[in-house]
Amino acid sequence: QVQLVESGGGLVQAGGSLRLSCAASGRTFSRYAMGWFRQAPGKEREFVTAISWNGAYTYYAGSVKGRFTISRDNAKNTVYLQMNSQRAQDAAVYYCEAKEGPIYRTYVEGSEYDYWGQGTQVTVSS
Repeated sequence: QVQLVESGGGLVQAGGSLRLSCAASGRTFSRYAMGWFRQAPGKEREFVTAISWNGAYTYYAGSVKGRFTISRDNAKNTVYLQMNSQRAQDAAVYYCEAKEGPIYRTYVEGSEYDYWGQGTQVTVSS
């Protein structure tokens, strides 16, 4: 079992930056691929980015590529999402998710993940 707790959400101005964190506890975090998803009101949850468990492989949704960066610190059992140049459409509840898998894998489908957190709200003001 893996417990995930997101933090770092809040209010940010358009064009600004915010860094989300996801702290994991439970089983060996370093063997889990991690992903960030988001869900805006009235919309389905969508993939944002993912990272392999060794951190060597990442994948981004086209809407965030070049603006967002995912990283992880396995010694701290934490994955991060650095969000720059924020836009109004980035406003959502952000969730981190975990999936045990091969060292090189990333996962883009929410249904592939085994664990997820409670989410953290990001609000973007114009």
